[in-house]
Amino acid sequence: MFNSKVAGIGHYVPNNVYTNDDLTRFMDTSDEWITERTGIKERRYADRLTETTTTMAIEASKIAIQQAGTTAQEIDFIVFATLSPDYYFPGCGVLLQREMGMNEIGALDIRNQCSGFIYALSVADQFIKTGMYKNILVVGSEKHSFALDYSTRGRGVSVIFGDGAGAVVLQPSTDPKKGILSTHLHSDGAEAEKLAMYYPGSSAGLWLDEKPEWPEQELGGMLMTPEMLENGTAFPYMDGQAVFKKAVVKFPEVIQEALTKNNLTTQDINLLIPHQANLRISQFIQKTLKLSDQQVFNNIQKYGNTTAASVPIALSEAFLEGKIKEGNLVCLAAFGAGFTWGSTLIRW
Repeated sequence: MFNSKVAGIGHYVPNNVYTNDDLTRFMDTSDEWITERTGIKERRYADRLTETTTTMAIEASKIAIQQAGTTAQEIDFIVFATLSPDYYFPGCGVLLQREMGMNEIGALDIRNQCSGFIYALSVADQFIKTGMYKNILVVGSEKHSFALDYSTRGRGVSVIFGDGAGAVVLQPSTDPKKGILSTHLHSDGAEAEKLAMYYPGSSAGLWLDEKPEWPEQELGGMLMTPEMLENGTAFPYMDGQAVFKKAVVKFPEVIQEALTKNNLTTQDINLLIPHQANLRISQFIQKTLKLSDQQVFNNIQKYGNTTAASVPIALSEAFLEGKIKEGNLVCLAAFGAGFTWGSTLIRW
């Protein structure tokens, strides 16, 4: 059985920088208000007409593939994580395969939101371990900016998110002491509605205790209506306090689970890369696990929360900055909507 190694890594973020001050043109907010609550100073927004979730993924993938010393034609499987696909269906995996001129390989789309990249890595890891595939492209890409509520009503959500993409190429390794040591995945749907976008969806609020005032449709389906835009039900919803309370418990738990599985401790971690949800969450995790500043990497200040793209973007940046060296123990962890959460432990 093989181990999976990260053979190549790359990321892409749009050129359009939106600072906290820029957002004050659209809503009642301030740099101080946003920074205090999230740690975010700026984020990137994709060009509305020329950049999509797939095109950003392509740019990140090109870098990862080149760094892995392979070609697009040698990739034999794609795992694509996103909550903001170009189309509701088909998924972005096949669009990436088409635009990069790849062979007729398998393409799997992962819908696990903020923990999507961790889930995608875990799936790819199993395929590598069993010898089924040799070059797997794992992607996390998001274009949030097209579907946020930029009014004062929506500021609690819209100031947090940004656009971008990250990708890695996994290849088999015969060194049992290097590569992905283990992955750990969890979910709990008891509070699924605490962080959700209810539309589009076939349930039309079926599971909500207090159902929004949505008009009935003659054919029983839900269409976007002026009322939905007016009352905000067309946009993502987040109960920030509920998410925070759950995240600061499950993040440390799943990190410790990975360490225990491999007979390691927090002091063995050279670099923890948490999903960039909120700088306050990352700081709470760091304090709970008693990690030094040198052991934790954050870049949410520059990019905001890029959901499934945040872990690979941060991983790529940390690598480029020389913070990851051969033999280092790297821990990736994420928590998000669902709720879902997970961790991956890698010996570089």
